Amino acid sequence: MSLKVSVPFKKYLLTGLLVWLPTAITFAVLLWLMELLDGIFVGLLTVLQAMLPGSLMSTLEYFKHIPGLGVILVFGGLLLTGALVSNVAGRWWLVQWHRIQTNIPVFKTIYNSVKKVSDTLFSSNGNAFRTAMLVQYPRQGAWTIAFQTGSPGGEVATHLGPDFVSVYVPTTPNPTSGFFLMVPRSEVIELNMSVDEALTYVISMGSVPPSAPDLLPK
Repeated sequence: MSLKVSVPFKKYLLTGLLVWLPTAITFAVLLWLMELLDGIFVGLLTVLQAMLPGSLMSTLEYFKHIPGLGVILVFGGLLLTGALVSNVAGRWWLVQWHRIQTNIPVFKTIYNSVKKVSDTLFSSNGNAFRTAMLVQYPRQGAWTIAFQTGSPGGEVATHLGPDFVSVYVPTTPNPTSGFFLMVPRSEVIELNMSVDEALTYVISMGSVPPSAPDLLPK
């Protein structure tokens, strides 16, 4: 008697791919970021070599060939900057630095725009991207995931009224691009899922649904 054994190679291959793909992509992104920061660091060293005496060139050339040093220095610089501006004297210097940059023609336009966005997104008391919602887009009756970014203000609020919310609708599978909408609060549904769960749902094109909330009384 001959026994025929069927091995599901395709199933095993796809399962193995699903296990290792997230890890491989994560490492690839981290390596790309490290190479980018190292490249910026090497560029700065090259500029310093052209400005400093020749006796220091060999020392700077040595630092160019240390892998990951740019990442370590950038990380350390961010920590040091954060520590310095957390006290009264540091905040005074930060105000002066901000004042200088807001007085440079052309540069100030870009700087002010980026600073407003970064302050809104990363402020500990802001509401940007902290609430996942369901909105009807691109037509009535079709629903998608969105993130509340605030409420309309200024002249826009005078035309729309107070009962509107500003939302960002990310595209799939790349959530870094999307659409900015202002919709009536009555037409959105706030979700209990976290922002991470909602982003995963969007990136996976709905194939990785978030866990259902616990609705049982405690």
